[in-house]
Amino acid sequence: MSLLDALGGARAYDLEQPRFAGAPVWPAHEPGVILNLHRRHERDAAEARTSASALLVMTEHSGTHIDALCHQAYEGRLHGGVEVDGRVQTPVGFTALGIDTVAPIVTRGVLLDVAPGGRCDDGYRVSASDLETAAAGLSLRPGDVVLVRLGSGALWADRPAYLRAGGITAEASRWLAARGPCAVGADNVAWDVPDDRDPELGSLPGHTILIVQSGIHIIESLFLEDLAADGVREFAFVCLPLKLRGGTGSPVRPIALT
Repeated sequence: MSLLDALGGARAYDLEQPRFAGAPVWPAHEPGVILNLHRRHERDAAEARTSASALLVMTEHSGTHIDALCHQAYEGRLHGGVEVDGRVQTPVGFTALGIDTVAPIVTRGVLLDVAPGGRCDDGYRVSASDLETAAAGLSLRPGDVVLVRLGSGALWADRPAYLRAGGITAEASRWLAARGPCAVGADNVAWDVPDDRDPELGSLPGHTILIVQSGIHIIESLFLEDLAADGVREFAFVCLPLKLRGGTGSPVRPIALT
């Protein structure tokens, strides 16, 4: 079967959440998304054809997005020991490990559903044991993208409820990092458990473990409900970060193909 034939028969699952003003966002990335029309269709225009277009203002880490490796540092160093100085961190972006250095991601994807048929309790701390249970019968391979479902993606329209969702513990992040994925993702706002602090790494420990220590990208605020409802656990995963030169992340519209 040719690639075109295979794609023609595939189902595409849209894993992006809708973008709109007031959508859930981590507090450091407010205001999130703003879209305002700056050209409008006017009935008294000079000709019958009219145009409309909008000004889009959006933080890199709002909505469904992927983190670049320059997004996090630990003790002043990025992944690979790159020291954060004025040559690397400039007023117009990073000269190393920016999102523009991330190639299109086309690889095997795996869904680990830790709340099958429902969702995790508010503030739930996803453990390595939870991931092991969800991965039963699956083989996690180096280079995969591993997506973790807590069920909070169904709450996107209810910002307070969505932001009460839990996240992935440091222990679980270490468990995933040991399996060598190229990226991980979840249907919550920050991957990590909000307000959780690791005694060694401090806040957002998974970001340090995955991005700084392991060179693994994190995708946040995914929509995984349709995949889970259809019982899809393995799929072809496609994610295309924007080439924002020196950017620390990028909005994305990832898809799963089955």
